[in-house]
Amino acid sequence: MAVDEHLLNLAGRSSRTFLRFYRWERPTASLGYSQEAPRVVDIEFCRARGIDIVRRMTGGKLVLHDREVTYSMASADAAVFTDTVRDSYRLISQALLKGFALMGLSARLAETSPPGYIKGTMPCFAFPARDEIEIGGRKIAGSAQKRTGPLFLQHGSIPLEKDEALLAAVARPGESSESLGMTSLSEALGRPVDFDAAVGPLVQGMADFFGVAFERFALGPDDREAVRRLQAAKYASDDWTFRRGPAAR
Repeated sequence: MAVDEHLLNLAGRSSRTFLRFYRWERPTASLGYSQEAPRVVDIEFCRARGIDIVRRMTGGKLVLHDREVTYSMASADAAVFTDTVRDSYRLISQALLKGFALMGLSARLAETSPPGYIKGTMPCFAFPARDEIEIGGRKIAGSAQKRTGPLFLQHGSIPLEKDEALLAAVARPGESSESLGMTSLSEALGRPVDFDAAVGPLVQGMADFFGVAFERFALGPDDREAVRRLQAAKYASDDWTFRRGPAAR
């Protein structure tokens, strides 16, 4: 999370767009920026099972990061992404569709989501939200965005495998695994898919859709120090992760 915020800061000071793909060392529940932890995640269950809890600076609902591809995109390039949340969100979803097509998947953008899901405390992968990606009516990618003017950060989660029972156990007030409308790359393709096999087509799909050639970027010493400070001051702090009430919005 600290790396993503640092990339957002870099994007705000330059004309660069940053696309990052990563995975998690262990299962981790991430809260959307506005969510109150006790309402959406079983904190005691997570602590007992060694499941970390973090808070994103992007919005959206609870996500359990485990055996997945996580992506982030940070940019202030309104000429490419427009200056609205909905338009930029839809563009990135369309670029992801290109990547899924390269994997041999027939995916589409969801048109609507149930009102109870929009207003409720269900986890991200309970239903596809508008302009999120679904395969056969089941959600394959969940995303959320933080925007200030033209500058934005978008996070997304793409399961390699799914564990609906674990997600249901992590979520509060207690979801039934049968109520979760998710799928995974491995399930959709009918074969195991690992991180590297998924990331290659996703990068190529992004490059094809936006008509660009990506260059590798590595964090230098100053970048790593900036990330360390963000992590220590913010993302490793219970004051940030478990804040409640108006301060969480």
